Order: sequence, then structure tokens, then C-alpha cells
Amino acid sequence: MTQPHDDIRARLQTDRPHSARVWNYLLGGKDNYPVDSEAGDVILSTFPEFAAVARQQRRFLARAVRFLAGEAGIRQFLDIGTGLPTADNTHELAQRIAPESRIVYVDNDPLVLVHAQALLTSSPEGACAYVDADVRDPERILAEAAKTLDLSRPVALTMLGIVGQISDADRPAELVRTLLDGLPAGSCLALSDGTNTNEALNTAVEAYNGQSANTYHLRSPEEIATYFAGLDLVEPGVVATATWRAEAGRPEETAADVSVCGIAVKR
Repeated sequence: MTQPHDDIRARLQTDRPHSARVWNYLLGGKDNYPVDSEAGDVILSTFPEFAAVARQQRRFLARAVRFLAGEAGIRQFLDIGTGLPTADNTHELAQRIAPESRIVYVDNDPLVLVHAQALLTSSPEGACAYVDADVRDPERILAEAAKTLDLSRPVALTMLGIVGQISDADRPAELVRTLLDGLPAGSCLALSDGTNTNEALNTAVEAYNGQSANTYHLRSPEEIATYFAGLDLVEPGVVATATWRAEAGRPEETAADVSVCGIAVKR
């Protein structure tokens, strides 16, 4: 009989880089394999600023969750494309503001699953759960999330760097819309993704896609903005990730503006 850990090992694909592990390497983490660090180095050799871009996106997550839990008053979070745990994860940020916050993390990387189950622990007042699912299966994600979240009350849907991992053939805008359709009015979408506006980054991602277990798809800022169609954008709208409500007195690390982000509210 196959044991759960055997299944996890079979799915790890340690012979090919995986996005969550490459991202972990770019952020200075140690939860990756040689193939992941090699892929990260390929990206950095073509586009040296990419590690700074990864850190920018992580800081946007912090600003977004603080806004959502604070100013917007959201107490439920559905974080899709979680990635490997690091400092200031979504539940930690939200529960510092509102300990009763409930968070569901979603990822399909087995290494993320192992680390999430061990490290993503909730405050006593709130809840924290993990769903092993693919973003291409939004109905299952919503069904599993409903075991922890009350989907009749507003939810913050966070999708940072995940829509770029969906090919055009899988209709990313429709997947985002299906997820939002399962959430009530007052819910929010926080989304960021890489753009195709920098030739060096385009070349680096093309090289990465040639060897990775999962490909990344850079898109124009205008196309990424369409994911917010029908929602009410929060100021300043869809902008460069480094500039969204940047904190006074804490200038962003210098890096090319190669990703955009935004937060919007469902009517």
C-alpha cells in the first residue's frame, strides 16, 4: 500500500525545477534542490534584478494583507499559490491585526504541503488550513475552503504570481472569475503578476520555461488589469508592484518595474 510520504516523494520532481522552490531560492531560502538553484541562477544571469523583484512582491503581500485586515476589515483569506513558508506569511500578518482571522492556503507543490502543515499554525482565536489543489480546479478549491471559511461573508482572495503560471489555453481570466463568483459581495481580490515589458526578463523566463516542471507566462499590464474587470479598484489602481501604497520612509529596493498589482472589491 502506498503511504502518503511515498506519494509526496513521487510528486517532488527533484530532477526538474519547480516554481515554489526556485522562488524560495531567489528569496534566500534553503528549502530547494540543486536543480532549483541552478534554474534561479539562469534567471539571475540574464536578469540580475529578479531577486529584488521577488522581494518586492513579498513586501506587497505584507502591505496588501495589512490593508485587507485593517482598513478593509476582512477576516477571511484564501491565499492561492502560497509558496513555501517564509517570514510574514498571510496568517501571521492578518492575525497580528485581527487574531480571529481565518486563512486557507492553497498550493499543489508537495514540498509546500509538508512545510505548510508543520509551520502554518493559527492563533487560538482564528483558524489556518491548507488545501492541496491546483488553481485550475477552482470549484474544488472553493469546496475545500468552505470547510474553514464562511463563504457567505467577505473573503480576501490573494493571487500573487500564480496567474502567470496558467497558460492562455487554460483561460486564466475565467479561473479568476470562477473563484470570485464563489465569494460574496464585499470580498476582495489582491493580485500581482509579471509583465512582458522587459526584454531581459522575457529572455530569462524563456530559458526557465525550457527546463522547469511548470512554465511561467508573462503578460502585458493591460491584460493583467482585465482580471479586475467588474470590480471596484482600490486606489491607486493597477500599478507597478513596488509603488502600491509604498510605505513612507521605507523606499523600495531598486529594481525594474516588471510586475504590476492591484486590489479590488467585489460589488
